Amino acid sequence: MKKHLFLIILGLFVATAAMSQAKKPTLMVVPSDLWCNQNGYMMEFDNQGTTMKLPDYTMAFQENSDILNVISKINGLMADRGFPLKNLETVLKSLAQESAEDALLTSKDGSEIVETPIDKLRKTANADIIIQLTWTVNEMGPKKSITFNMQGLDSYTNKQIATAQGTGAPSFSAVLPVLLEEAVLSHMDNFTNSLQTHFDDMFENGREVTVRIKTWDSWEYDLEDEWDYDELGFLIEDWMAENTVQGRFSTSMATESTMLFEQVRIPLFNERGRAMDARGFGREMSKWLRTDFEIVSKVSTKGQGEVVMILGGK
Repeated sequence: MKKHLFLIILGLFVATAAMSQAKKPTLMVVPSDLWCNQNGYMMEFDNQGTTMKLPDYTMAFQENSDILNVISKINGLMADRGFPLKNLETVLKSLAQESAEDALLTSKDGSEIVETPIDKLRKTANADIIIQLTWTVNEMGPKKSITFNMQGLDSYTNKQIATAQGTGAPSFSAVLPVLLEEAVLSHMDNFTNSLQTHFDDMFENGREVTVRIKTWDSWEYDLEDEWDYDELGFLIEDWMAENTVQGRFSTSMATESTMLFEQVRIPLFNERGRAMDARGFGREMSKWLRTDFEIVSKVSTKGQGEVVMILGGK
């Protein structure tokens, strides 16, 4: 009886230890758009006639020492809680080496599907969660305090999955990282718990992406044409059901030329153990269409979380 009880306790201990060592999400801390705009670190580019403003992180690192100190402090606090981080400054340097700036700011062949510099940054970082950080320093005579706002965003959907905000107690310390730590510390555990809960859900139920199906106007077929035994649109839905986690997706639109699938849950990793993103999922669908029906398709992406399949040619 005692031996049996010992084995039960040992089993519970092992299960608890395994849960505590569960895979952690990869994070990257970035200054928020608001902070960048308030401090003059924004860049503009033309997106097919529309002027867009995006944060210029590279300039911020080159001109403002606070950004390096603040991100280093948050990185340290997260690392202390077992969360791996990608360093924004290092990722920016890798991005600059990988491709020229003009390649980031233009689309291919006049296509309407574009990848902004921020989309490219997130893909290069390959972080599961982006932490946007805003902070302001308050001065009250000789004392200072800091007001902060942290938002944890799913890098694929941009949905907010964790938040923390507050103002630290006034202090005579004038060192920004110390003020930030004093303000953030009491909120950090709840923040990281929310991040881990979201990642556990992704690990169990899949990562959420969006899939759009379109057709070239030169293609002789459409999504309502029958192939073998059913309409192509229904065959695509069947494939989605078989290749998503627990068959979870929502068909938001279905016409003869367009289909939109939202809340599509894809595995975090493919069969070879590599991280799966929307592009990889679209590539698998493209292979299936070509192999089973000899349908050629163009695979385009918008960031990590949206893939567009255009049927009937490249």
